[in-house]
Amino acid sequence: MDSLVKLTCEDFSKELFSKAPVPGGGGAAAYIGALGVSLGAMAVNLTRGKKKFLEFEPEYEQMLTDAELYCKRLLQLIDKDAAAFEPLSKAYSMPKDDPDYAETMRNVTITAAKAPLEMMRYIALSIDLIERILQKCSKLMISDVGCAAIAAEAALECAALNVFVNTRTLKEDAEADKMAREAQQLLGDYIPKAVAVADEVFDRLEA
Repeated sequence: MDSLVKLTCEDFSKELFSKAPVPGGGGAAAYIGALGVSLGAMAVNLTRGKKKFLEFEPEYEQMLTDAELYCKRLLQLIDKDAAAFEPLSKAYSMPKDDPDYAETMRNVTITAAKAPLEMMRYIALSIDLIERILQKCSKLMISDVGCAAIAAEAALECAALNVFVNTRTLKEDAEADKMAREAQQLLGDYIPKAVAVADEVFDRLEA
């Protein structure tokens, strides 16, 4: 399978629009997450070097390093998520009386849930970063930071749906239950953080 990350924005959108099974919701979640953290990085890049913010220069360097890592990993997860779909699709076509059916289905389903869960972890880190950026960037950039937070919130929820659609099929499976609990915890911890950043931006712009 060719790398989806190498597609242009237009071609990626066309693939989503088509009946091709990948990219799907997981790939879109990772892409949206990458766009969110990239917006945060842009706010840092357009703030750094300004006299008023020189005291934060060392922090900006670390912020940009972190943002680059999160963005790169989220983009890689687009392809990882897509690669997990083919074996899952093949498993669904297996006869249910095949002696290997249950184990095969369990293994490919767990694998399919791993990429979106990893997305959630990096998106959560991105939300922490975006939260810090808002407090140390030029006021001219806060609308972009607000957009970053909203994108990250959406990406986190989208990735969670792609975890749950897989784990829900594995009843009383310890690993699936653990993954679902982690996803729920990430939602509970980080959706309020992202919303708080966006709300602060709205409040500051409406003041």
